[in-house]
Amino acid sequence: MAPVVVLVGAPGCGKTTVGRALAATLGVEFRDTDADIEQMAGKPIPEIFIDEGEAHFRTLERAAVAAALAAGTGVLALGGGAVLAEETRAALIGHRVVHLSVELPDAVRRVGLGAGRPLLAINPRATLKHLLDQRRPLYAEVATETVVTDGRPPAQVVADIAALLPR
Repeated sequence: MAPVVVLVGAPGCGKTTVGRALAATLGVEFRDTDADIEQMAGKPIPEIFIDEGEAHFRTLERAAVAAALAAGTGVLALGGGAVLAEETRAALIGHRVVHLSVELPDAVRRVGLGAGRPLLAINPRATLKHLLDQRRPLYAEVATETVVTDGRPPAQVVADIAALLPR
């Protein structure tokens, strides 16, 4: 069994907001690998970064993605950096993966000053630009579809994704 759809994209693209609404629309479960990681670690992601570092977080992230893909139910949202792992990109082959595309101005507006986002703690705008530039080709590599989120309400993005899914 596979998830109905896997959402990928940069911080601020709306994976969690859109994912929850899409799952409700489809009448299926919503799962967010960032929440899974926090549950596994017993603490919030910023604390994982501070206490154990990014490498440890990425190890937890790869395990969380693999487990969520294997469970295969509903709408699955991956953390923004999950696609950095080659094994995660390989695991996404054969799944319906929607890249929620966002450009820098909307991403900055949505994430604000990066509260709760460890990689955006210092100079959020410049860091977010770097993340977008670095990750955009990886999102494109794994995506079966791309939906633009800039300047659009979540309900409109949800409708676009729902229209892409088989009936």
